[in-house]
Amino acid sequence: MKVPLGVSMFTALPEVSDEELAEVGAILDRRRGFSLAVYKDACMKRRVAIRMRSTRISDVAVYCDLLNHSDQEPALLQKSLTIHVSQFFRNHSVFEKLRKEVIPEFFASRPDDRDEPLQFWCLGCACGEETYSLAIMLREFFSREIRQARVSLLGTDIDDTTLQAARTAEYDEGRFKEMPDGLRERYFRQSGKLFRLIPEAREMVHFRKADICDPEEYVPSDLVFCRNTLIYFTRTEQEKILNRIADILKPGGILVLGKSEVLVGNSRDRFTPICRLERIYRRI
Repeated sequence: MKVPLGVSMFTALPEVSDEELAEVGAILDRRRGFSLAVYKDACMKRRVAIRMRSTRISDVAVYCDLLNHSDQEPALLQKSLTIHVSQFFRNHSVFEKLRKEVIPEFFASRPDDRDEPLQFWCLGCACGEETYSLAIMLREFFSREIRQARVSLLGTDIDDTTLQAARTAEYDEGRFKEMPDGLRERYFRQSGKLFRLIPEAREMVHFRKADICDPEEYVPSDLVFCRNTLIYFTRTEQEKILNRIADILKPGGILVLGKSEVLVGNSRDRFTPICRLERIYRRI
């Protein structure tokens, strides 16, 4: 078969067995200190296969040899396994529910003599779209409230490259598909094909590296976003993560999950739903 110039014959994803995934995991653990044990095997196999295809390698043993000897490939694979692409105001109805009902309650119930800031935390923040969406919402709809009460916005992720992209805060056109009309024009400045968030919103947010599987990395918070992150973990690990979030949420604190995520195990006894449809829960 004649293949057109520039088109690869290697298009199908290679198959990765349990044993081969274990070998890949052992190499990542040794070279990067990154464990696959808490992630769903099917998801990890697919992402390893996608990374293999990008290197034009179809044999897992050959790819493991690359992982063992390359200075760059282990980091590139880890990024492939953990990166989550997002959009501004993803699932816009969630942000509308927060804007109309949840956030106003935070400010209304806040004691006048409280010095510490409200802590809003986005776990698995990817390139910062979700955390910055919160910043934009606060500036746009709660400008008076945030002048009177401090709000600390934190985004954490396990990948350094992703966090650097979040701090840079430059995005292509595709990240704004769900953003309400007018907000991009007010909060971003175009530079070529990219749009950069204005400093006033960018400086509201702090990013740092953190592993969602490490209990020591959890931050006492009033509101926690953990959306489209649990789906990559085993059910056992999901329950641990949800209980850690319950541990650090302040009384009455809010948890927001992704639309395909639910409370599991005994974590269901620690939250009461505010809106099941939008996956918004209050810590009991």
